[in-house]
Amino acid sequence: MSGTKIIPIPVLGKHAVNAYLLLGRRPVLVDAGTPGSARLIHDRIAAHGVDPADLALIVITHGHIDHFGSAAELHRLTGAPVAGHTADLEPFRTGRPLMPYLPTGPMGRLMNRNRKLHVAADPFEPGILISGETDLSDFGLAGRIMPTPGHTAGSVSVLTDDGDLVAGDLVANSFMGLIPGKPANPPFHDDPLGNLTSLRAMLDLGPSRLHVGHGTPLDPERVRRWARLEERRLARLHSRGRLRSRLSSGYDPLGRADVSP
Repeated sequence: MSGTKIIPIPVLGKHAVNAYLLLGRRPVLVDAGTPGSARLIHDRIAAHGVDPADLALIVITHGHIDHFGSAAELHRLTGAPVAGHTADLEPFRTGRPLMPYLPTGPMGRLMNRNRKLHVAADPFEPGILISGETDLSDFGLAGRIMPTPGHTAGSVSVLTDDGDLVAGDLVANSFMGLIPGKPANPPFHDDPLGNLTSLRAMLDLGPSRLHVGHGTPLDPERVRRWARLEERRLARLHSRGRLRSRLSSGYDPLGRADVSP
């Protein structure tokens, strides 16, 4: 076992928005919080006895500003290279997520009115471009970056050899972490069917815990049960023509060969 330690770095509230510090042979940061949160993240890393200048890598799970908002500044503060998936390069390079957001339910529709979600972050160019499964041993971490498209086209997760899955917005706690331990959708998905496919693929790898961008760690078995209910819900929406998607997932809960977005 690698003995990688997973430390949540709260960015907003207790669990509303999280980054994660992963401690292996070298420290790795997953996600960079909202715009303007770089100093807070920097100081919270230091509070755990880690020199931020020792960061080996900053992994951005996807192109939403609550996850990449301070990537450019953290790169300047720490010197650590930033890794991001090629499919989310447009948000990274422009500092703006793809619009419009596609809400997954009432919480997303409410949050979509929040002007802070529509501000620009400092743009950045990832020094390390991810396009497939990527081993992290060169960065001192026993684990790998796993493409998990669906929430956005370029969403990724980090799976350690210990079985911890740092999952970004693949799944969340209910009401942005206000109901700890209860699986739910995050407020938005670009491709709900594709995201569910990615979630199931990660669950098939047998993770011990899911560490999410919004909320506390989730039990995989409880997530599996939720995913079965979510598949039925998406099937109903699909059959009524009410399932919105920006992407083509190639997955159909009704068993057909092709799905149009």
